[in-house]
Amino acid sequence: MTSSLTLYSTSHCHLCELAEALVQKMCLQNSVKFNVVEIADNPALLEQYGIKIPVLKRIDNNKEISWPFTEMDIAQLIS
Repeated sequence: MTSSLTLYSTSHCHLCELAEALVQKMCLQNSVKFNVVEIADNPALLEQYGIKIPVLKRIDNNKEISWPFTEMDIAQLIS
């Protein structure tokens, strides 16, 4: 099992909502924890991810995938 994942997101973002639902499903199936980080609350994160969100990051190795990602992409990230 991997360490946890972080989904970089922002409110009122339709793609972020789609990504969160997909990540939640995959994490439940694979017993992986994830958290959602609101980038609008942090100027550095807003600058880094503002045009790329949603972005899913694996915490232990810092690998990231950007939207659009699929269940297979998430499975590869957490394996």
